[in-house]
Amino acid sequence: MSAPKEEQVTILEELLTERRSCRAYLGTPVPPQILGRLLTMAQRSPSWCNTQPWHVTVIEGDALEAIRYDFADYVQTHSGETDFPFPERYTGEFLERRRECAWQLYDSVGIVRGDRHASGEQTLENFRFFGAPAVAVITTEADLGTYGAVDCGVYVAHFLLAAQSLGLAAIAQAALASHAPFLRERLGIPEHRKIVVGISFGYADDDHPVNGFLTSRADIDAVATVIS
Repeated sequence: MSAPKEEQVTILEELLTERRSCRAYLGTPVPPQILGRLLTMAQRSPSWCNTQPWHVTVIEGDALEAIRYDFADYVQTHSGETDFPFPERYTGEFLERRRECAWQLYDSVGIVRGDRHASGEQTLENFRFFGAPAVAVITTEADLGTYGAVDCGVYVAHFLLAAQSLGLAAIAQAALASHAPFLRERLGIPEHRKIVVGISFGYADDDHPVNGFLTSRADIDAVATVIS
């Protein structure tokens, strides 16, 4: 087994450390050549038996603007409907981590505890794609079930790291999948394709306070067991 190339390891560590979920973007479009490189890099994702179950629908330009505010209006008048069940509940450390992330977000934009109107408005920004110039909607083949979705999760991770390496910011959004019928109709997604997640991406607005925090990670001892 060859020794790892320290320079490559360092680059990967930097990408993993610096990547964060971006919630405010510049209006600068993603150039076609950068988008092409991003999709080519993400396509190297591994999958079970190399089935590559993902399909990516990228929306940008006028097509995205036509959807952006319609989506936010839609979610205010329709109940959520997903292709995959969302978590039944958050308890224990999972609830604590979720709350920590939420309060970091709210604190960054000056939302005080108990201000449900302001927090609701911030939630709607998900469906305006946080102003991103491009959105990718990831779907899987229905017949491949849970493991098709798992493979798509691996693809999403590769997409996010590839974006980071190209100077792009991104955020994976389960919220976009919470109203699957809207996306299915507007994007012409067939019934045999199940919506897993959306990814808003583009160039970060580094001056916006919402991009000023980085979420924590649990200690390794809390999430890993080594048996030897």
